[in-house]
Amino acid sequence: MIEWIYCFDLCGTAVFALSGALAAGRHRMDPFGVIVLASVTAIGGGSIRDALLGTTPVFWIRDPNYIIVILITVLLTLILVRRPKKVPQHTLPIADALGLALFTVIGAEKALNLELGGMIAVVMGLITGVGGGMIRDLLCRQVPMILRTEIYATASILGGICYSVSLYLDVDNMYAMLVSMTVALCIRLAAIRWHLSLPAFDLRKT
Repeated sequence: MIEWIYCFDLCGTAVFALSGALAAGRHRMDPFGVIVLASVTAIGGGSIRDALLGTTPVFWIRDPNYIIVILITVLLTLILVRRPKKVPQHTLPIADALGLALFTVIGAEKALNLELGGMIAVVMGLITGVGGGMIRDLLCRQVPMILRTEIYATASILGGICYSVSLYLDVDNMYAMLVSMTVALCIRLAAIRWHLSLPAFDLRKT
């Protein structure tokens, strides 16, 4: 079980690193900028989570494999993706959605392993899922997706709730993770496909 969770975590790291690298390409950053943006996207949320939970040193310092995965992902992206503008428009949002789903459940699982409550697990899943993307967007001088009306944080929250409730109902941990990842991913992909969004809180004078 631990090996599967570790594999999910590394896969999420690679997917989010790809998301950051593609975002760097769209903003015409140099190779060092690509590495920085891929790194903060991939490990930013988990670093915030570990700092809040007091599990220091944070995960990527204890296990350099995360950095290796990021560097390999960046290298492959630089080699294979020669023209970022030619990359299909939905590649970045889909990669981001995959990372969101994976990291949401990983974050919730780590909180529950520390015997924290379901509500804290949902919050830690949210932080893990959206933290790196939020840093990425800020570095790219964009409003983070979590602060827009897009259904983004909502997908993470519902995925975390699904995972916590599944474990409370004694569902096998592996099945709970897969179902919860699927829930978060499907909600986010549906929002991308059909342009679903939450109503805006708008106080501007009409």
